[in-house]
Amino acid sequence: MLYFFIGLLASIFGALAGLGGGIIIKPVLDFFGHYEVTTIGILSAATVFSMACVSLLTSIKSDVKIHLKSSFLIAIGSITGGVIGKLLFNYIVRIIGISDVITVFQDGIIAILMVVIFILVKNKEKTSYKVDSQCLILVIGFILGMIAAFLGIGGGPFNVAILALFFSMGAREAALNSIFIIFFSQLSSLLFTTFTTGFSDLDLTMLPYMIVGGMLGGFLGSLFSKKVNNQFVEKIFKVGIIAIISVNIYNIVRYFFY
Repeated sequence: MLYFFIGLLASIFGALAGLGGGIIIKPVLDFFGHYEVTTIGILSAATVFSMACVSLLTSIKSDVKIHLKSSFLIAIGSITGGVIGKLLFNYIVRIIGISDVITVFQDGIIAILMVVIFILVKNKEKTSYKVDSQCLILVIGFILGMIAAFLGIGGGPFNVAILALFFSMGAREAALNSIFIIFFSQLSSLLFTTFTTGFSDLDLTMLPYMIVGGMLGGFLGSLFSKKVNNQFVEKIFKVGIIAIISVNIYNIVRYFFY
């Protein structure tokens, strides 16, 4: 039930605000400390992917639409960047070999990036652009995918911030397009693991419960999204970012002082 509710609550926030869920699942599972870093990455990716599938299907009749050109280009770039990020992550795991050290390193980077995103999103009216260059969009997607794959998260907050800042999207619009990008990035991440290291060495006994939670969360989050305005989604996004920063900082402090 614990893992079901982690998947459910993370996916509701993920579908509603475009956070994806992985950025919540990763630090929460680090907090409980039941699994090592590689297993957490797979649990997160599978849960977020199931959320994205249901959320996109539920949003078909939504008044908010997906910007297919820009979002698909970002998705393509994120797939390529995701492969590089996974290779880099696997290399560091082999070199360091200590799961706790890698976890603290990831949590530290996530906390710093979340602070930057919070500041940028809060001041987005002063720094909003409209990017049209296809090459630049692919590069943006590549960077997003590499960061998300290396950190073991869906990349939702990064997607939302980039879509708001560089493509002038509103909160609900950015959230849906973020989930569209996450669908492809998490699919590629799972396929990459399937055809490289595989899943045989991982303890995935909790995965079915998290997937069910992710699917239900994706449905509920998308349902709520249709009933709220941009201002409410922005508030949920900011609250989610603050919570993520707090959990990551706590995980780091706990590692060094407990």
